Amino acid sequence: CRNDEVDVHLGDRLGLARAPQPGVEEQRTERRDRRDEVHEVQDPVEIVVVDDEDGEHGGDDSAVGVSAAHDAHPSVALPPMSRSYVVRTYGCQMNEHDSERISGLLEADGLVRAESEADADVVVLNTCCIRENADNKLYGNLGHLKTWKAEREGRQIVVSGCLAQKDQDLVAGRAGHVDVVMGTHNVHRAAELLAEAQTAGRPITEILTEAVIDDQALFPSALPTRRETSYNAWVTIQIGCDNNCAFCIVPAVRGVEMSRPYEEILSEVSQLAVDGVTEVTLLGQNVNSYGRDLQLAARQAGDGSARLRPLFADLLRDVGAIDGIRRVRYTSPHPKDMRPETFAAMADTPAVCEHLHYPLQSGSDRVLALMHRGYTAPRYLARLDDARRAIDDLAVSTDIIVGFPGETEADFEQTLEVAAAAEYDYAYTFLFSPREGTEAASMEADFVDPAVAGERFQRLRLVVERSALRRHEARVGRIEEILVEGPSKRDPAVLSGRTRQNKLVHFTPPRPMRTGSYATVEITRGAPHFLEGRFVEFLSEPTHKLRIPVAVL
Repeated sequence: CRNDEVDVHLGDRLGLARAPQPGVEEQRTERRDRRDEVHEVQDPVEIVVVDDEDGEHGGDDSAVGVSAAHDAHPSVALPPMSRSYVVRTYGCQMNEHDSERISGLLEADGLVRAESEADADVVVLNTCCIRENADNKLYGNLGHLKTWKAEREGRQIVVSGCLAQKDQDLVAGRAGHVDVVMGTHNVHRAAELLAEAQTAGRPITEILTEAVIDDQALFPSALPTRRETSYNAWVTIQIGCDNNCAFCIVPAVRGVEMSRPYEEILSEVSQLAVDGVTEVTLLGQNVNSYGRDLQLAARQAGDGSARLRPLFADLLRDVGAIDGIRRVRYTSPHPKDMRPETFAAMADTPAVCEHLHYPLQSGSDRVLALMHRGYTAPRYLARLDDARRAIDDLAVSTDIIVGFPGETEADFEQTLEVAAAAEYDYAYTFLFSPREGTEAASMEADFVDPAVAGERFQRLRLVVERSALRRHEARVGRIEEILVEGPSKRDPAVLSGRTRQNKLVHFTPPRPMRTGSYATVEITRGAPHFLEGRFVEFLSEPTHKLRIPVAVL
């Protein structure tokens, strides 16, 4: 699992390792072929009609709204009685995907998305318990929402996610104005619990202690969705984790490792491709062990041909072979479970991107043993060498914790040496923070002085940024395929896109380009956290539908 512990994301500060962000405004564009002839692009269109209570259309007097924003589900003009919601997400990609599913469930139940809390009737806080100040942030926000709730009758507050799973009844005890508290195993109950609390007129806390393997609704990807982008999608392939890393709370709040049925994953990705999605990211807490439990269950059921090994490499090949899927990513793998067949599948499957997130956590064998990571630094580097030999032009990112209990100066020096030898393209680096319920939280006698940890953190940052800059400058002059994500946050005239190696590229287009388009860019400058480039060639329009909402009042 990723240790999204605290404080500083080197890669994330400038958008390097994140998945594409929610919708930006798109415009109808022209496509130029190699002869520079101009063709108007006719976008596929989906008409969405919202009827009045009687289910009758209003004829010539109907109010029709057409949105120019082409995100997955733009806001629409609505009947006055429609209830609206906002979901606020904290934490990892799994939480982001859970939030998409919560949004989908609420919309399937008749709610509509609001632009802000001020406009909403329901606020969902989907929480994370990894970061050091997660508790304070949650209860601070709940204090603000108490006033918000009192301003309009019928407003409701939902607390979900990992912190809700951990704190359980404590949430209601500290914030009695919360209407629903639900954990990580009952995302599928979001709309039902909201309705039950409203009907009962009292708060409801429902925390399931474990997932039920026969209930496929417990896999977030099996639920209705409201995706934040139309051209890419998260796909959950596994939930839970069977590892016991000393610093990590995830097994306690996400449960045991459980793989989603193989064919169900392929079916979802196939439908996403039909919908115009071209990039998918396979999600799991220990993604490269996917399928091991399925094989064990098959063997126990009498299937003598079932081999007790993960199915992840097979899944990569089959997902990558689905027509319409141009890019396949995955996160996060565990180094102890990284197998040669995974590298071979990455190398042999054109759609699988040349990027490996490979969490180190520490370069000291002594600290790795204290963490229960299951590998040594030499083994880690040997597997990394195997990956780079197998996969041409591979970019590598990592997670590293600074100041784990008992870390000495000699231990940290070893981390610096491994980080330098690995030559990462970027890194998520964290100052250790104790999470209640983990083994490391009980190691108080060995906690590293914060000032010492902070100084080490800055030294690590320099090593990581030096290798990142070197690798990025080596790309100057290369032609890169990029997937357009939208305007740069700093300059709307500049577009941002992502390469197959998951590197952020800023460039100025010769004309408007929709998010989800593909183009090539010549890299002109490398910085530690991003690249700059010159537009070369337009490759393709996005294929996702434009959603035109039609509200009938």
